[in-house]
Amino acid sequence: MTVTKIALVGIGKIARDQHVPALAASDAFELAATVSRSGGLEGVENYGTIEALLEARPDISAISFCTPPQVRYDGARAALAAGRHVMLEKPPGASLSEVHALQAQAAAANLSLYATWHSRHAASVPAARAWLADKTIKSVRIDWKEDVRVWHPGQQWIWQAGGLGIFDPVINALSILTEILPVPVYVTGADLRFPSNCETPISGRIQMGGPDGPLVESDVDFLFEGEPLWRHVVETDAGTLTLNEGGAVLDIDGTTPATNGAEEAKLHGEYDGLYAAFANLLATGSSEVDLRPMTLVADIFTLGRRLEAPEFIDPTLQEN
Repeated sequence: MTVTKIALVGIGKIARDQHVPALAASDAFELAATVSRSGGLEGVENYGTIEALLEARPDISAISFCTPPQVRYDGARAALAAGRHVMLEKPPGASLSEVHALQAQAAAANLSLYATWHSRHAASVPAARAWLADKTIKSVRIDWKEDVRVWHPGQQWIWQAGGLGIFDPVINALSILTEILPVPVYVTGADLRFPSNCETPISGRIQMGGPDGPLVESDVDFLFEGEPLWRHVVETDAGTLTLNEGGAVLDIDGTTPATNGAEEAKLHGEYDGLYAAFANLLATGSSEVDLRPMTLVADIFTLGRRLEAPEFIDPTLQEN
């Protein structure tokens, strides 16, 4: 099997927690270098800029970007211009237009571009999609609630324009929604609560329609204490499907299917799936850029009413 040398750009929490272990477990990739101004990984060659990496390491043919979305475009563009295949952490960019530009650039150069959605690789998402395929969807309820102080401590970029706020995690819910539903959905309205000192929302309620009218209701919150609530409930003509734990656990009318096998599912399995998919794209000379989840977020921001919320103070920054 061909092993592809790959570099990671941006060595923050998501890279250390998910990308590095997934690459260590992969037979398809060798982590050959990193790009980080704040230091890389022990035993792996590190560069201060993407330009320095591209010049020094022509043997590295693939680049995986784990930086915040606001600063990703220039690096991805440079990587494609240098003839390297590119993988993008979700969301794939700060704007739809810049991702469209990268898509066109990759296509013109016959390079693979992979806009990833790790939650689609959660253990029970394929089974949910298969079960819903021939069902009539009556309604969908999404609750996506977690504590930003636990899951994104000290990450100021998430509160800046382009950082998405609560929609950084909620886009995972939308990636699952667009993967499992057999019908398209569109945003009809939203109420978004913005802390007075932030440029992105901290909570909200969203409504979406389907082919026959109102279909989806969603309640999202970035200040939810305790165990996170990552759940889809889909009412159909043949029963109720519930996806819990971010797509890991499937329940149909109170019964967990024997084929579920997701009791011990972890995020690491999702990222293993991402790199397996990227390896397949490289082998077939293909790209995968599904922007439906990001389009829904953009429409939520377009149609959403802005409501003021109390100032948000990150206790981890106060401690520092």
